[in-house]
Amino acid sequence: MVMMLDSPAGVTPPAGPYSHVARVDTGDATLLFLAGQIAVDDDGVLVGDGDMAAQARHIFRVVLGILQAHGAGFADVAHIRTFVTDLGMLPAYGTVRRELFPGTPPASTTVEVSKLFRPGALLEVEVTAAVRR
Repeated sequence: MVMMLDSPAGVTPPAGPYSHVARVDTGDATLLFLAGQIAVDDDGVLVGDGDMAAQARHIFRVVLGILQAHGAGFADVAHIRTFVTDLGMLPAYGTVRRELFPGTPPASTTVEVSKLFRPGALLEVEVTAAVRR
């Protein structure tokens, strides 16, 4: 088993001092553990202030870029963990998720938190994916 940490070029840089993904090659498969993503652009500016759907779309664009850099896509996502600051805004997030994950959705955990580390961030999303060989 081999593990590597990275932040793929061409993807919005991490919003803090961490790697975007831990990649674990097991021999039969590759597991990708994506760090929590918030909606910030390449300059670290919050995207979609007050707009759950806009933040979700931006986050999933970044997630897709990270997955693609490792030969994966949304079909390889096994689990999504979401931290939201207001469960009342969850329907807007759910609409975006259903657009991106039609059919049988991946496993999911959603947690309401009082706030995230970035003012104005409405959600943070972590993804685990399994790349088939």
